[in-house]
Amino acid sequence: SHHQAYAYLLTPERRAMTGDAIKRLEAIASAEDLGAGFTLATHDMEIRGAGELLGDEQSGQIQTVGFSMYMDMLDRAVKAMRAGKQPNIEAPLADNIDVNLRIPALIPDDYLPDVHTRLVLYKRIAGAENAEALRELQVEMIDRFGLLPEPTKNLLRVTELKLRAETLGVAKLEASASGGKVEFGPDAEIDPLKIVQMVQSQPQVFSLAGANGLSFKIPMPETEDRLQRVTDLLDNLA
Repeated sequence: SHHQAYAYLLTPERRAMTGDAIKRLEAIASAEDLGAGFTLATHDMEIRGAGELLGDEQSGQIQTVGFSMYMDMLDRAVKAMRAGKQPNIEAPLADNIDVNLRIPALIPDDYLPDVHTRLVLYKRIAGAENAEALRELQVEMIDRFGLLPEPTKNLLRVTELKLRAETLGVAKLEASASGGKVEFGPDAEIDPLKIVQMVQSQPQVFSLAGANGLSFKIPMPETEDRLQRVTDLLDNLA
C-alpha cells in the first residue's frame, strides 16, 4: 500500500480510433477520484447504450436521451404498468405544472453560498414525490445548514402545493395580493358540480374563467395568508 501504482494504456493515433473509443479514453482520463468507477460505468453506458431489460441485446438508445432521462422514462413506464395502465409515450415526461404565487421562493446565496450544492438541492426539491419527502429534505437542510430563511420555507411550501395541484390535475395556478386563477388540465379529477356550487354560493369571490378555469378574488397581501388561502382552495376542490 505504500507504493504508487501506475497503468499505461497504449493507443494508436487519434485519427485511427473510432469516435466511441476516443470518448471512452476521455472518460477514463477524467476518472481520477475515489469512487469514480460508478461515474466511469455511467459514461460507458451513455456511450454504448443500455442493454434491453427483457432481451439479449447489449446496446440501446440511451445515448440519444442521456442516462438521467432514460431512468426517468423507465420509472414512469414501470409505474404505469404496475397501475394496470398503458404507458403513454406521447405524453411529456414532466407535467410542467405552473404555480406562481408572486412570493420570494428560493435558496438565498447568504444561506448556502456554494452554487453546486444549491443546484443539487433545487433539483432534489423539484424531484420530491410527496410531502413526506419534502419534510425529510427540510430536516436535512436544517441539520446541514441551519434554520431555513423565509424564502426557502416558501420554496418548500410552493413545491408542496405543486404536488397537491398535480394530484388534482391542475395545469396552472396563479395568485397575487388581490386574487388568482386556477386552470384545469384535460384529466383533472375535480367534480364540475363542486365548481358550479362554489361560483353560485360565493359569486363575489369565484367566477368561471373560460371552459377550464376558475378565478377568485380574495385579498391576500401577506405571504402566509396567500399560501394558506391557496392551500384551502385546493382542499375545497379536492
